Amino acid sequence: METTHRIVTGDARSLAAVEDDSVELVVTSPPYPMIEMWDDLFAELDSEVAADLEAGDGQAAFERMHAVLDAVWREVDRVLVDGGIACVNVGDATRSIGDRFRVYRNHDRISDAFEELGFDPLPEILWRKPTNSGTKFMGSGMVPPNAYVTLEHEYVLVFRNGGESREFEPRAQRRYDAAYFWEERNRWFSDVWTDIQGTLQTLGGDGTDSDGLRERSGAFPVELPYRLINMYSVYGDTVLDPFWGTGTTSLAAMLAARNSIGYELNEDFRSVFDERIEGLPERSRDVIDSRLRAHCEFVRQRRADGESFEYESERYGFPVRTKQERSITFYEATDMYETGAGYALAHEPVEETPEQPSQDSHSEL
Repeated sequence: METTHRIVTGDARSLAAVEDDSVELVVTSPPYPMIEMWDDLFAELDSEVAADLEAGDGQAAFERMHAVLDAVWREVDRVLVDGGIACVNVGDATRSIGDRFRVYRNHDRISDAFEELGFDPLPEILWRKPTNSGTKFMGSGMVPPNAYVTLEHEYVLVFRNGGESREFEPRAQRRYDAAYFWEERNRWFSDVWTDIQGTLQTLGGDGTDSDGLRERSGAFPVELPYRLINMYSVYGDTVLDPFWGTGTTSLAAMLAARNSIGYELNEDFRSVFDERIEGLPERSRDVIDSRLRAHCEFVRQRRADGESFEYESERYGFPVRTKQERSITFYEATDMYETGAGYALAHEPVEETPEQPSQDSHSEL
């Protein structure tokens, strides 16, 4: 198997390098309207944003910022196949404009935009992002009633393009090979994720960022897009991130053996991504081994509790809970090289399982 990973420097309000109906999944985290770190970016894209903020008109600034995002969602509608899924990670914003403090509900506004385009909203996911504990409380502290709760979660909004699910040919092998384990499904398809840790907005290994890139990044933990890619795509699919940033979605697609396309305004992020994917083939195998070990540990514990398993993995020989898991196949990256448009990876099926089970199924991500 070979996957390709294109990186395009450009404005995602025009995804000109992406053909109509050519993407099966979108996983992205846009700049969040009304979060101050994004004010300058939105003002660059719409000069009236700065004027609204200066005038103290928070609602007008909120709408103008979302109008910028609306143009991207229209392009997503164009390039996403019928039945394709769009996953948008976003947080709400709390902010004082003038003498008024309020919450700006970004997740509601984006949901409205997708519904107006004809997308069907699917159940959303809340994940806890405990990175803001330094400013735990706002308002009057211990004295009621004027304190405010701290936002410690973000949303993964999930939308399907059109009213029908994607169709596949009968017994499509690339779909059944991409199956996940029964116990993974039970954890992943919960609407509340507490097992993914937030990531600090630090791009350099020493915490420094002399080029100011940190202020232009909204990086999320790599396990978040990795999980979504496994949940909502199959082998051979292409995953698009119109707000590519430091390339977390492309990194996750490489680990999951899917194709990817990333759009990013700031070409400086490319060098950050190049550093992130050093040693990618080894990391790919580590991630796969982690999932295999976790499954073997699950089997061991269930057998110790007296449970039996009716089915067996055709490739790996270990027990599985359901018939749909029998074809599961993991593909490790064995080679990576640069292309004119980005990267290409060669993947080979993993044939052997690791010997020792692991207690931590997430450590390698």
